[in-house]
Amino acid sequence: MKTDFAIDYSSLLTTIEQLHPKWAAMLPAQIAAGLSTERFGDLPKWLNALNQLPDLSPEYRQFGDRVTIGRAGELDSQMEQRIVRCFQELIPWRKGPYEIYGTHIDTEWRSDWKWQRLIQQIAPLHNRTVLDVGCGNGYHMWRMLEAQAQRVIGIDPSPRFVVQFYMLKHFTKDSPADLLPLGIEALPENLNLFDTTFSMGVLYHRRSPMDHLIELRETLRSGGELVLETLVIEGSQGECLVPLGRYAKMNNVWFLPSVETLNGWLSKCGFENIRCVDSCPTTIEEQRSTEWMQFQSLQDFLNPEDSSRTIEGHPAPLRAIFVANKKK
Repeated sequence: MKTDFAIDYSSLLTTIEQLHPKWAAMLPAQIAAGLSTERFGDLPKWLNALNQLPDLSPEYRQFGDRVTIGRAGELDSQMEQRIVRCFQELIPWRKGPYEIYGTHIDTEWRSDWKWQRLIQQIAPLHNRTVLDVGCGNGYHMWRMLEAQAQRVIGIDPSPRFVVQFYMLKHFTKDSPADLLPLGIEALPENLNLFDTTFSMGVLYHRRSPMDHLIELRETLRSGGELVLETLVIEGSQGECLVPLGRYAKMNNVWFLPSVETLNGWLSKCGFENIRCVDSCPTTIEEQRSTEWMQFQSLQDFLNPEDSSRTIEGHPAPLRAIFVANKKK
């Protein structure tokens, strides 16, 4: 099925039809709603930028720490500037970094650092079917392809992020990865489809964290692996921060559990072999304002006199990565 927009989901729908016909039947209407120009007033501008990209098939593509497409000097300066202007229409760019024909898209997050912390701690992605929940513009989806995943599907309800992803895929059309304009609540119940499901930077935005963990469990086949990254606090079993008002200027942060508390939540929600494989503070080198994300960032969210606290006085961001398996 090809939408009325600039994004062609036909290959993905064919794949999902084979894997899960019920889900495939739901998707056309969900895609249309998620990419509705009536709902999202800036969407036509973003899709126009996507449509303005030249039809090129670069021989060089490298999905490493800096996801790179094309080489510097491969195009004339006029064509390079045309591509840069298209990508600039989608500012802010939050996850990355990327390099497109020699132009470095220096994103707010050094998302490669997070990937380096987890990739050696999870089951190899070779030949796996992978879901990335709340994937943003899909940076980690490219890293999953680098790790030889067979098929990668991302979901994120932000149309800006969806278009950002397809601006990259415009030059790599044969890549077996797609990003759907959906939240996890739009997936069928008991999907039981994916070998690995990622949820990174989502849990603390959910009003009901256990419901989110159950939703994640239902995406996985029996024994499948969950990779979960979230904000945590230092503390013992049962401790959890529920911020009153904002946390680091975010108004949609609900629960920050301790590592032991989240271990318990995962067990209660049907996971086993649970382990926290990394825990580290977020630094202003990892999350910061750049030319490609010119709004406030972490430095503005911390107490200027005590960087161990947020501007509201809460513990500064501490992120942990958990790996667990759906019980067989």
